[in-house]
Amino acid sequence: MEKKQTPQIEIPDKLYFKIGEVSGIAGVQPSVLRFWETEFKRINPKRTPSGQRLYRRNDIDTILRIKELLYDKKFTIQGAKRHLRINEKKDKEQINGLDDIRSELKNIRDLLT
Repeated sequence: MEKKQTPQIEIPDKLYFKIGEVSGIAGVQPSVLRFWETEFKRINPKRTPSGQRLYRRNDIDTILRIKELLYDKKFTIQGAKRHLRINEKKDKEQINGLDDIRSELKNIRDLLT
């Protein structure tokens, strides 16, 4: 059985996106984005003085990941939260490990020069 692969979504190269743009990119209604914002604290758009949401690229990446978990993999909201939390912890551990490796490589380079 072949593994279903999520199509790669092209995100325009800009700093901020309005809710309508994000809705179009993610393929969900703006009301869904507002709801997910209340459920997933990782989605944290900036606000203009008038209260308009401005999403960053990392918000969109998170939204696309949440959509995949909920719609494609059929996770519950709680299951998706747990999955994201576990993966966030793993990501931080990997980053810390890479920082340790980078530091050790710098020490080796300094010894060689």
